[in-house]
Order: sequence, then structure tokens, then C-alpha cells
Amino acid sequence: MRLKDKVAIITGGSRGIGFATADKFLKEGASVVLAASSQESADVAVDKLKEKYPNAIVAGISPNLASMESVRKAFKEATEKYGCVDILVNNAGISENTSFMDYTEETFDRVIDLNVKGVFNTTRVAAECMVARGKGVILSTSSMVSISGQPSGVAYPASKFAVNGLTVSLARELGPKGIRVNAVAPG
Repeated sequence: MRLKDKVAIITGGSRGIGFATADKFLKEGASVVLAASSQESADVAVDKLKEKYPNAIVAGISPNLASMESVRKAFKEATEKYGCVDILVNNAGISENTSFMDYTEETFDRVIDLNVKGVFNTTRVAAECMVARGKGVILSTSSMVSISGQPSGVAYPASKFAVNGLTVSLARELGPKGIRVNAVAPG
């Protein structure tokens, strides 16, 4: 139980990579708060995980990740109940494959708001507790298209390139404060 007594918040935790991460963290003994795009999605995922791990601590939240205020409120409620976040997994994200000439500003903003601003907001809020304690882990999901690009859907690779930049810069700034900051790039 490598994560016993650790509190993890996982965005995009109701399905896919985020759900698999929550499952693995619970197996390793962590208390998990998963964030989803709706409370209904969060509740469904929590119920599935509680069936598998009936004695585990697992909860769901649904903040608007593009809003610092919404993130701060949800994370405050979670940390008051479960304790300071030890591990933040920034996994929430959306992809878009519209061709560039059909792209709208609204589509671009929607992808950037979740994939970049969401990572900034959750990391900023979680880091407060981590810096105060002098330890923590921040792990963000990037993508190989951040390096190679893709034939359409320009906002997604741009957003993941930004996640890489945030990760490198935050690793340099927060590393000396005892916080490991990394990203993984599936694909």
C-alpha cells in the first residue's frame, strides 16, 4: 500500500485514464477525490469504485475547472474533509478535431479553458497546501501531439504544449519547495 495515508485529487477522474488512475490509487491505499464535469458523472464513478473498494475513502466533486473560485471552493471542501492534498493529477481535458478554417474562437477558448486554465487553477489551489507542508506531487496529462501536432484540431496540441511549459516551469519553481511536478504524454 504505497499510497496509504495520502490524499489524491484526480481531475477527469470519472472515466478513461482518470478513472483507471483513481482505481490504482485506491488499490494502493490512497484516499481519492475525483473531479468530473458533472456531479452525476462523479457519483456514478464513485459508486463503481466503492463497489470494488468498499472500505476505501473515495468521493466525487464537479467544480468548473476554468474558474479559480469554483476550484478553490470544491478543493477547500475536500481538504477540510479528507486532509491536505498530497497528489494532484491533472487529467481532465477535451480534444477537438475541427479543421483550422472552420475553427471558431469559442471552440478554441473551450479547449484552452479546460486543458490549460484548468491545469493552472487546480495546480495553483493544490500547491498552497503542498507548499505549506513542503511536499507534494503534481502530475499532468499531456499528449504526444504536443510535440508532433495533428492534422486538425489545433487547440488540443496547443493546449498540451502549454501543459508541458507549465510543467517544466513549475518543476523548477516548486521542486526546491519539495513538490515534484511532472507530466505524462500518452499516445
